[in-house]
Amino acid sequence: MDLPRYAYFHGQIIPYSEARVGVLTHALNYGTAVFGGLRAYWNAEEEQLYLFRPLDHFKRFIGSAKLLLMEIDQTPEELTQIAVALLRQEAYRCNVYVRPLAYKSDEVIGVRLHNLAHELSIVSIPFELYVTNDTSAHVMFSSWRRVDDNMIPARGKISGAYANSSFIKTEAIQAGFDEALVLTQEGHVSEGSAMNIFMVRDGVVATPPITENILEGITRKSVMKLLTDEIGIPVVERPIDRTEVYLCDEFFMTGTAAQVTAVTRVDHRPIGTRVMGPVAAQLRQIFSDICHGRHPKYHHWNTPVY
Repeated sequence: MDLPRYAYFHGQIIPYSEARVGVLTHALNYGTAVFGGLRAYWNAEEEQLYLFRPLDHFKRFIGSAKLLLMEIDQTPEELTQIAVALLRQEAYRCNVYVRPLAYKSDEVIGVRLHNLAHELSIVSIPFELYVTNDTSAHVMFSSWRRVDDNMIPARGKISGAYANSSFIKTEAIQAGFDEALVLTQEGHVSEGSAMNIFMVRDGVVATPPITENILEGITRKSVMKLLTDEIGIPVVERPIDRTEVYLCDEFFMTGTAAQVTAVTRVDHRPIGTRVMGPVAAQLRQIFSDICHGRHPKYHHWNTPVY
């Protein structure tokens, strides 16, 4: 992966090589950090880079920081301005991933959240597919369980919680799968390793509610609106059992990194007709058009960089 040329660090945009922290940094030792993930999409015809739903992303980012007793000084609008300035400095003409990070910056030993300073950084890198096989992914149910909200809040993107996701992802890859699905302690389907999930069955789309220890995904929220308003298929939020997934007509995963990833096999069982279904295919096209600024109805979701 190519490293960025610049970073927003200690209140200014500097060369990335100068954005460094010490090995005793609290966040590095104890996972006391929160992060966000945004995408910006290059529209070659317009020669424009569109940042997708930055205000929503930064609002969630600020909320995640609050869970760790960090108060972000900037508003979502101000963070968006910083991200746009950083992208302009990089002068990207390709699809990009943006990573804001708020972290406990004191170099001390001791497990706690209180009485610690924090810092904010933002970097960006060229980025395309997160799941390479995104039109026909083969996934498994992980032997690991999803962290519970009363353990580490799943609705916040807390860095330490992603050790859980790392166990889940590595188990899947080393077993020869593209991704994994993870269950809650009660045995309901929660998420993928780092993406929300949707199931199509009998003409209805089902997705787990936010009480199933899921991330309150921006892409999830976008997809739910597009499914009802653009495709005309009802969406319900309800618990989903493991064997329902085996018997569904379509299954797909969503997220900033994953975008809309179609799943065609789960635990070696075919889903639907063994190929990406019509709902996922139509949704992928609509979502891509919106992200690239080609859908006028949803221009308010896009912030132009140039």
